[in-house]
Amino acid sequence: IAFMTLTLFPIRLFFAAFMMLLAWPFAFIASMGSDEQELEKPLSWWRKIVDVLLKAIMRMMWLAGGFHWINVKGRRALPTEAAILTVAPHSSYFDAIPVTMTFASIVMKAESKDIPVWGTLIKYIRPVFVSRSDQDSRRKTVEEIKRRAQSDGKWPQIMIFPEGTCTNRSCLITFKPGAFIPGVPVQPVVLRYPNKLDTITWTWQGPGALEILWLTLCQFHNSVEIEFLPVYIPSEEERKNPVLYANNVRRVMAEALGVSVTDYTFEDCQLALAEGQLRLPSDTCLLEFAKLVRSLGLKPETLEDDLDKYAASAMKMKKEKVDLKEFSAYLEFPVSHTLESMFALFDENEDGIIDIREFVIALSVVCKPSKTLETIQLAFQLYQSENRTITEEDLAHILKTAMGVSQINVTHLFRAVDEEEKGEITYDDFYRFAELHPHFAEDYLYADQMGAESGLETSSLSAPNGICTDFSPENAEDKNKPLQKKLN
Repeated sequence: IAFMTLTLFPIRLFFAAFMMLLAWPFAFIASMGSDEQELEKPLSWWRKIVDVLLKAIMRMMWLAGGFHWINVKGRRALPTEAAILTVAPHSSYFDAIPVTMTFASIVMKAESKDIPVWGTLIKYIRPVFVSRSDQDSRRKTVEEIKRRAQSDGKWPQIMIFPEGTCTNRSCLITFKPGAFIPGVPVQPVVLRYPNKLDTITWTWQGPGALEILWLTLCQFHNSVEIEFLPVYIPSEEERKNPVLYANNVRRVMAEALGVSVTDYTFEDCQLALAEGQLRLPSDTCLLEFAKLVRSLGLKPETLEDDLDKYAASAMKMKKEKVDLKEFSAYLEFPVSHTLESMFALFDENEDGIIDIREFVIALSVVCKPSKTLETIQLAFQLYQSENRTITEEDLAHILKTAMGVSQINVTHLFRAVDEEEKGEITYDDFYRFAELHPHFAEDYLYADQMGAESGLETSSLSAPNGICTDFSPENAEDKNKPLQKKLN
């Protein structure tokens, strides 16, 4: 690496940057004055020439990066055969290689078009832009994908990475349904990087973007395989159920890759590996709870508003416990198998009633996995007496729920916070203690659990350079086992 850094790396970096700058004027001229009606027409002769030139320049850019040849398997379907290309696994910004080879449209953040040089190249391929500032952007994006997909080939194919984030390629996480809502045939495309040393993988945890670029350009040769699988034509049932359609396509792609699938999502992995002061143990039931929250239809973009609503309602109910029917009315969701499963997680004594405050605390952890003190502050508001204090028993309930475990010993922590030995503490007491002891969980909770009957594990869940360990069941039979309850 030291030798390559001083010799090959600067040459490659300069040449790759030069190729990108060379492509910019062609993309800029071709994009000028293009309106939607013109984009839906067949390419004019001069745009076809620009297409060929840009593809050649982009191929030279990848060549400069050490991708000396690109192994392509299968046949790319025509836009009339499959309007959408679903690509997985998504593991790096080098996944742009199939995009520059096909010039298929992609779904991109609207902010990307303002990036110098790169933004112009992105606009040339006519992407579907998603705006973070527009609260209705998700619906508009799906509608635009559907409109283009049903245009009988007038628009270019749309290339979508349905995982929605970068993973380490060890498994396929849950596919987002956006590519499958139109109900049209899709062509699955799988990517492989069969390099002896993996410098490609770029996930939200591990080496950063610049380090990945540096290490990859220092490799003499980088291998990539792109395989176009047969077009997947959905059944009538799959057209009506985009989630089923997505899962079935994912299974086909996983088989082609020889990897497993996991029903957990990127958000679940963020929850498991959150860097808050309370680190979730490996046996937490909050991952199951997060899945049920999604299945119930609570949307991520409105989850914080939902949390505020449920918390306000729970404060009015105080210590009142509810049955399944009352829980259904509280959430404003009809009784279903999903709701029953969620209720069972909190039914500690299996007596058909739950403490609604525990649901609110668990939802807060899922909503704000790294903001430990915000969740604890909310929990204090739910459990505190009239003089704004809680007891050791209350703290045990709060932390058991926040960590999703059946048992936890909080005596050591409670006594450390309760310096005056009053037998009760306020949130201000706890906050001051947490400020002085930012690693209070490590010092006062996890240490107490070592060797305890609860078997609380504190080992890291992270993979060496990946999104998370595989939380999926080891075999299909595990899926039929009863849900692990929080408190028994």
